[in-house]
Amino acid sequence: MKRNNLLKILNPILLVFFVNQAITVIFRDSLSFKAFGIFHKAAGGILLCLFALHLILNFNWIKANYLSK
Repeated sequence: MKRNNLLKILNPILLVFFVNQAITVIFRDSLSFKAFGIFHKAAGGILLCLFALHLILNFNWIKANYLSK
């Protein structure tokens, strides 16, 4: 699969996981400890992996814009 097509799939998934993190923090008092662990802690680990993949896929752009100077 081409990098741009993969990013078109990855970016909305990143958005969903990021919004999930914000919502679970806002409503942390309303969630049970187990639900918070699933929705915030586990999803946070997945978010970090997706973010790393996002950086890897965009590394050429980062290198051209920030590391060339």
